[in-house]
Amino acid sequence: MIPTEPIRPLHDVWLRPRRVFRGLAEAPVGFVDQLLGAAQGVLVCLAWSRAEDAGKSNSIAQILGTSLLLGSIVGIAILYLMAAIYTRLGNRAGGHAAHNQVVHVLAYGGVPMATCLAVWVVTALLAGEVCFIQSPQPDVEGFVEILLHLQVTSYVLLGLWSIVLQVMGFSEILGFTPRKAFALWVLGQLIGALFALLLLVLRLLLLP
Repeated sequence: MIPTEPIRPLHDVWLRPRRVFRGLAEAPVGFVDQLLGAAQGVLVCLAWSRAEDAGKSNSIAQILGTSLLLGSIVGIAILYLMAAIYTRLGNRAGGHAAHNQVVHVLAYGGVPMATCLAVWVVTALLAGEVCFIQSPQPDVEGFVEILLHLQVTSYVLLGLWSIVLQVMGFSEILGFTPRKAFALWVLGQLIGALFALLLLVLRLLLLP
């Protein structure tokens, strides 16, 4: 009998996500899941910093430091929150998946976003604060302009691939067709967005 090839989750999830999520089905939630969730949170904070033109008033060290601290906490919290939402949605829709399986899908399905974070950090260290200005000056150097385009392109393409991996993961662990798994993913994102909007409204109401 030919021995089964060992699974390398961080490597294999890019092209063989179903095999990875089958292999992780019995594995408990671990440090790698939390690290991947934190990485996604840090990336979101960096993207938010760029949308708010943080580079105009903060140094690159301040932007990266704040995003690392705040984003890690937020990313892990969102990972567990979305896992709870998707576990309930999936089971109510006729599937059956344990909480740890859903966490694995959200965490390892976000490996492309963790890669995107590496791209953003490298470009930020090379180009500086201009990476976090939404509309840089037109006289920006050609090399820096290439880095800025690389940031946006990597965010879009790797973000789309992350969605594909998560949808395939839900399809695998819940036994859904890809179309049904995608509908589940969209519904979960909408619920998560509504929850975030509610928190924002409460924050605005409670602030003096």
